[in-house]
Amino acid sequence: MSGEPSGHFDVWAPNASQVELVAGGDRHRMNRGHDGWWSVVATMGGAGAGVDYGFVVDGEGPFPDPRSRRQPGGVHELSRSFDPGRYDWQDAGWTGRPLAGSAIYELHIGTFTPEGTLDSAIERLGHLVALGVDFVELLPVNAFNGSHNWGYDGVLWYAVHEGYGGPAAYQRFVDACHQAGLGVIQDVVYNHLGPSGNYLPKFGPYLSTEGANTWGSSVNLDGPLSDQVRRYIIENALMWLGDYHVDGLRLDAVHALKDDRATHLLEELAGEVAALEASVHRPLSLIAESDLNDPKLITARDANGYGLDGQWSDDFHHAVHVALTGETTGYYADFAPLGALAKVLERGFFHDGTWSSFRERTHGRRIDTERMPTWRLVVASQNHDQIGNRATGDRLTAHLDAGQLAIAAALTLLGPFTPMLFMGEEWGASTPWQFFTSHPEPELGEATAHGRIAEFARMGWDPALVPDPQDPATFERSHLDWEEVAQPDHARMLEVYRALARLRRDRPEFTDPRFDRVQVEFDENERWLRLRRGGSEILANFSAEPRTVPSGAGELLLGFAPDAAAEFTTGASATLLPAHSIVVRGGR
Repeated sequence: MSGEPSGHFDVWAPNASQVELVAGGDRHRMNRGHDGWWSVVATMGGAGAGVDYGFVVDGEGPFPDPRSRRQPGGVHELSRSFDPGRYDWQDAGWTGRPLAGSAIYELHIGTFTPEGTLDSAIERLGHLVALGVDFVELLPVNAFNGSHNWGYDGVLWYAVHEGYGGPAAYQRFVDACHQAGLGVIQDVVYNHLGPSGNYLPKFGPYLSTEGANTWGSSVNLDGPLSDQVRRYIIENALMWLGDYHVDGLRLDAVHALKDDRATHLLEELAGEVAALEASVHRPLSLIAESDLNDPKLITARDANGYGLDGQWSDDFHHAVHVALTGETTGYYADFAPLGALAKVLERGFFHDGTWSSFRERTHGRRIDTERMPTWRLVVASQNHDQIGNRATGDRLTAHLDAGQLAIAAALTLLGPFTPMLFMGEEWGASTPWQFFTSHPEPELGEATAHGRIAEFARMGWDPALVPDPQDPATFERSHLDWEEVAQPDHARMLEVYRALARLRRDRPEFTDPRFDRVQVEFDENERWLRLRRGGSEILANFSAEPRTVPSGAGELLLGFAPDAAAEFTTGASATLLPAHSIVVRGGR
């Protein structure tokens, strides 16, 4: 790999006739080797320990190393060598976390704390431990152009964004998480590259010439010379899991990975990660974000699946969102009946071969609930996409009362699937999380802003209400306000989340992975739902009026209503729930 301490540098440039290394102020002609790889041993002081270097390809450049570990001057400048082996890890006692039975907390480093750095995030890990989550999932941290964005415009996948603290700070963060008992999941993007600073095509056919996805050119996974492109992706995944001790990867929008090979990239990746898992003696998880509703992704490789550990189920989000807000525009339309939520809870997907009015076709495939464990589906009532891709980046907090927020929390944390929380939801954060960018190029920034505003104007929004993603204030508004945590209403919500997490941890029925232990009753007109998990149950009143809900005679484990003084009256076979309230009862 380029920039190792030995002074050995190499780069893949299969179509080049000449490649030169620029390092330490000197140029070194590189030698062409096997499969389009060029290499050279540079005799210079300090090679591999802070040397700035780049590559000149057929007279153009110098360009950053495609496998650069550090970009102190930004993605257009020279790379700086970085040896991850120099770090003195303190997590020897860390044995990892399986995805089964765990809870995930999704956060964006740039807006999680006022400072927006990995080191400042370490100072907040105590909050996450007290909350009761098991994994911290970081939005992408790889190098992008500009000072801040969501992270999905990365162009150097091996480098950690310098504004977050660079790779050394990343190691400190993962190490601190492990010492606090938290696993780390890293969000990675392998389906496209950002619009500025992508020099990979200067080196080789990293991009496909035959198609594009929503975000630009597709990555060349199955065309000529794609073997090395696939290795570029797989070795990047192994870097996070190996060199940086990460416990899992969230794979962005895998439905945008165009791969017509007999062995799909995801299946190949799962095999490589399984081999590494055996070597490092700790669980390593792969979680796909997929729009396909296809259980093949999480079916074992020996059963002709891809062998991933989990995948997001947006159907859960949509069903919960509609049940609480009544919003039925766009892709929410099919989820209007409360029965949609009941189906998702019992069968995992709503669209499992059913008609999708948004897509105007049938969509999805049914899960074999006799064989598939429930925990393979990762669900959330809020996440970065479902908040940030709204016109104003408004959270559920902007529309719901405390009781409705508690219903969303209970269904997420005590439902049958792997729960994921989005930073700040645990205290009902009032700050929005908006779409923000910082493209330094005026024309790119202007195009991004105009495109965003025009998109929502076509949907009927007043353009004046849609935040300009290039405006620094949009980024600043999206930072969490940690002072809210101590305020009474927010503190009350936080205690609900902590109590729900304790119930999930302490009572085995709430992590039981069997679909046949999940039963749902509901009343479409009365707007209540009863979710039974083994001998325990969650009773939810979505109505603005009190409702009598069938219930068992178990112990009252938790009751929450907007009015803190509200009482929950239980008879022989029913419970009277105040408006917008939740009750959890435990069997004996």
